[in-house]
Amino acid sequence: MSLIAEAPEFLQVFSDGTVKRFNPETSPPSLDSSNKYISKDIIINPSKPITGRLFLPNNPNKKLLPLLVYFHGGGFCIGSTTWLGYHSFLGELSVASHSIILSVDYRLAPEYRLPIAHEDCYSSLEWLGENVKVEPFLEHADLNNVFLSGDSAGGNISHHVAVKAIQKNELCPVKIKGVMPIHPYFGSEKRTEKENGEEGSEDVRMNDMFWRLSIPEDSNRDYFGCNFEKHEVSESVWLKFPAVEVYVAGEDFLKERGVMYGEFLKKKGVKEVKVDEAKDEKHVFHVFYPESDATRLLQNQMSQFMKRCCEH
Repeated sequence: MSLIAEAPEFLQVFSDGTVKRFNPETSPPSLDSSNKYISKDIIINPSKPITGRLFLPNNPNKKLLPLLVYFHGGGFCIGSTTWLGYHSFLGELSVASHSIILSVDYRLAPEYRLPIAHEDCYSSLEWLGENVKVEPFLEHADLNNVFLSGDSAGGNISHHVAVKAIQKNELCPVKIKGVMPIHPYFGSEKRTEKENGEEGSEDVRMNDMFWRLSIPEDSNRDYFGCNFEKHEVSESVWLKFPAVEVYVAGEDFLKERGVMYGEFLKKKGVKEVKVDEAKDEKHVFHVFYPESDATRLLQNQMSQFMKRCCEH
C-alpha cells in the first residue's frame, strides 16, 4: 500500500483507496445565550450523509433576517464546518450581517467526486424550503433574501449552486439575491501566466493534485466543474444571475482565477459584478486568522453587500 497523494497535515490518499484526514482544532455548536451568537448542528440528508451547522445572532429582533448559505473550502477533499476557523468566522459574520447562516458539510472527494459536492450543496436549499416552518433557528429566515458564499472550493460550489437554482426556476424554494465567492478555486488545462512561472510550481502541483482527486476519473481540468468557461449554460441564466462580489487576496496563488471569474461573468452580461482585493493577504486568511483586522474588514464588506442587495 503506497502513498499516492498528500497534503501535509491534512490529507493522505493510499493506493488501495484508503483516505486519511487530519483535522485541525474543531469547535462544538453552542446554545449558550451569553455569547453573541448561538449555533446548532442539523442533518440535511441522513442517507448520504449531508449535515450542516446553523448560526443565529443572539437576540435577533423579530423582523425577517436574510439567510446566508456557506460552503467550506478544502479542494473538495478536506474541510468541515466544525473546524474552529470556520465556526468563529461564520458566527461573527452572522452578528455583523444580522443574518442566519447555514454552513454545509457536503461529501468529500476522492470517495465522492464532482459533481457530488455541487449536488449535495444544492440540496441544502431544498432542505431550507422543507424546514423553514419547523426549525426554530429559521423562525425569522427570509427565503426571498438568500445569499451564497464559500471559500476556495466552496467559492466554486457557490457559483454552481447559483446556476442550478436559476435553472430550477420556480422549483427552487429560495430566491438567491447575491453570490460572494471568497478566493474561488477554478482551473483549466490552459495555464495562467502565474501558473507558468517557476515560483508557482509547488502551488500548481498541489492544485493539480486536488483536481486529480476531485474531478471525475475520465476527465481533465476542462471539466465544467473546474473550468467555468466549459459549462454549457443558456444565455438566460446569465441574464437572471444575481449580484456577485468576488473576494480575492493579493498574496493568493488563486487570485488570477478569481479575477478571471469576475471578468467572465461581466462578459456574459451579469448585471452586477465586483472584485474586491485584500492586498497583503494569503489564501483563506479568514479561516486561519478569524480574529484579524483583514477578516473583520471582509465580514464588513460581505455585510454591506448583503444589505445593499436586500434593499433592491
